[in-house]
Amino acid sequence: MNKDLSVETINRAAINLAGIVKLTPIELSKRLSDKYSAKIYFKREDLQEVRSYKIRGAYNLMSGLTKEEKKRGVVCASAGNHAQGVAYSASKLKIKAVIFMPTVTPLQKINKVKSFGGKFVEIKLEGANYDESSKSAKEFCKKEMSVFVHPFNDYRVMSGQGTVGKEIFEYFGTDLDYILVPIGGGGLISGVGTYIKSKSSKTKIIGIEPLGAASMNASVKAGKIVSLEKLDTFADGVAVRTVEDKTFEIVKKLIFDFIIVPEGKICTTMIELYQNEGIVAEPAGALSIAALDFLKEKIAGKSVVCILSGGNNDIMRYPEVLEKSLTYEGLKHYFLINFAQKPGQLKRLVDSCLGPTDDIVRFEYIKKTSKEMGPALVGIELTKKENLKTLLGKMDKAEINYTKITSSDLLYSYLI
Repeated sequence: MNKDLSVETINRAAINLAGIVKLTPIELSKRLSDKYSAKIYFKREDLQEVRSYKIRGAYNLMSGLTKEEKKRGVVCASAGNHAQGVAYSASKLKIKAVIFMPTVTPLQKINKVKSFGGKFVEIKLEGANYDESSKSAKEFCKKEMSVFVHPFNDYRVMSGQGTVGKEIFEYFGTDLDYILVPIGGGGLISGVGTYIKSKSSKTKIIGIEPLGAASMNASVKAGKIVSLEKLDTFADGVAVRTVEDKTFEIVKKLIFDFIIVPEGKICTTMIELYQNEGIVAEPAGALSIAALDFLKEKIAGKSVVCILSGGNNDIMRYPEVLEKSLTYEGLKHYFLINFAQKPGQLKRLVDSCLGPTDDIVRFEYIKKTSKEMGPALVGIELTKKENLKTLLGKMDKAEINYTKITSSDLLYSYLI
């Protein structure tokens, strides 16, 4: 068992993973290179067999087990990429794996894990969320004396993930200025950072977290591990409420800086990747690329690698992705408008307030004849965010009685 994380353990992991994981390409993005006046590259971990880097850490740990440990089997808790990595590894190594998933896990994800693991995988649906499922998994693991395959807080897992950094270094050598790495629990950035900083002191490692799940940044700032009171699980691949000891100690020493990215910006990036490069990225996968806007002044003239960590995105999520993107970009707005309950009120709003390119994309209203006034929910999409000021000015001038719905309103979470 690895007692540490180093260039040597990562090199050994690379030998273990030979023929199992793909040497994923490093691709220059001309579009983003032109946009930021830099050389922007994608490390395409979404092209792995399981469509994420997670196979690296899971297989490295499981392949190094003793015969006795393999006989007892492994246990993990995950609703996503880690589960698929463990399942794929179990099938390749012919090890029995029991995978705990929350009861709310979509059937599509359950079936995907089954397809990778086949007869070597047993799925147990327990707990309302990951934390509850993980607790059940650890209790089961202790009872059965199995091996727990942690998604990040294990040096063997970190060493496997560190092979991503090894491949990046072998491509660029010391001619690389920045590596942007998504952070969930910190396993990937611990491995990548350890390898790169040992080989190239000039290369800066930037950790990227979503605004609603920035647990590593909060812990590093506090100087100790802290748990987030609220957790936004939209970027589910990096939605970790509490980081753990091993990754925390490594990250706080290695990382150059953090960038915190709003979920809406992640959505915009996902859409742009699909429309321009034909890349289907999951929210966590697009996270490092979404951070470029927040670094544009620093990276001009520099070489930058964004680790595109995964592409396991359900197509059913795209309506939500589009909605979040439009809202973040200031192109979609919701109002509660109090209309007089008589004919012509909607026409009055359209004629007096909306511009030629403004579009009503949602309208919910039930007439109540017993009242003089009645509220309607109105969604308006603009072509330019600057048009909002004009729209609000016209509504005020027309004496439209309205309330703009903001992200702090309870109704907002119902709409988005």
